[in-house]
Amino acid sequence: MPEQLGEKIHEPSQRRMDEALRRGQIPVSAEVQTAFVLIAFLGGMTFAGRDLWFALLGACNGVLGHLHEFNLSPVGLQRQGIDAALYLARTTGPLLLAIASGALLAGALQSRFQTFSDALRFDWERVSPLAGFSRIFSGKSMIPTSLAVLKLLVIILLTYSQVMQILQDPIFVSSVSAARVAEFLWGTAQGILIRVTVSLAVIAMADYGYQFWRNRQDLMMTHEEMLDEQKTSEGNPQVKAALKQRRQRLSKRRMLLEVPKADFVVTNPTHLAIALRYDRKTMRAPMVVAKGSRLNALRIREIAQQHQVPIIENKPLARMLFKHSKVGGEIPAQFYAAVAELLAYVYRVNRYRYYAEQNRPTS
Repeated sequence: MPEQLGEKIHEPSQRRMDEALRRGQIPVSAEVQTAFVLIAFLGGMTFAGRDLWFALLGACNGVLGHLHEFNLSPVGLQRQGIDAALYLARTTGPLLLAIASGALLAGALQSRFQTFSDALRFDWERVSPLAGFSRIFSGKSMIPTSLAVLKLLVIILLTYSQVMQILQDPIFVSSVSAARVAEFLWGTAQGILIRVTVSLAVIAMADYGYQFWRNRQDLMMTHEEMLDEQKTSEGNPQVKAALKQRRQRLSKRRMLLEVPKADFVVTNPTHLAIALRYDRKTMRAPMVVAKGSRLNALRIREIAQQHQVPIIENKPLARMLFKHSKVGGEIPAQFYAAVAELLAYVYRVNRYRYYAEQNRPTS
């Protein structure tokens, strides 16, 4: 059987998934990160890439055209280096910011905008050479390797296709200006980038689907794990049964302590017993102080006899009260008349007890 073989056949519980989330065990795809970075880069290049491209070309032309004016002293080189760095920062800063934002967004989406404290703790398994070798030669390492090869093939094929296409352009058989060459190079780079980004986005979606499935499989539980989970989350069934029995014993003991205070006990006569009490000063209707069947009914009758509580046989009323009333609660309204007749009878035959009960000082 699968359960004997320890096969994971049960869906993960909510508690198991919450613990995995706290540990940072979530589906994460590096390809999604790459795709978001490329999309951000493509977006930045679409909106500002043309200006950036020609700005950098203009800067290069300016530098090459004024080489004879450069101050080659240490102070001059330092100043010119700082100016070049500031120019690059101003020019490429927005694009780099877009790329960083794409990377952060990809990580935040995959982590569901949460931080995992357990994942930040130092773990020897992560730096252990043996654990590293086991991960390298495990079946799971084949997926990243296969994806890397697939990405490389996609990039090579798309680049080759684009190069074969642009070789037909008239620019290669006619004299053109430098601006036309720059325009041509920009269009070619943009075309390759769009194709590569779309292809890698498709690969990223497929990889994330696989990672989600793989993570779900890792969280699946064996039959034994499911039972342990139930014991942990819901309590050991044996302990729960013992606690339930203990509560029942305590409840029964408290109930039997109320029997001596009853005005009378109505019986079946042997199978059922219901002890009733009524205090017109504090109660709106008679109240059931105890009830039981079989052995419990016998115990109620014994206590009633010991404390001289009247016992009255009334099979129909006993059955209905046992079925429709609760211990500690008032009797249902449909039984008022029948119980009132029995109370009147009890008060008539035991006037002294009734008088003592009504005049007993309250605590």
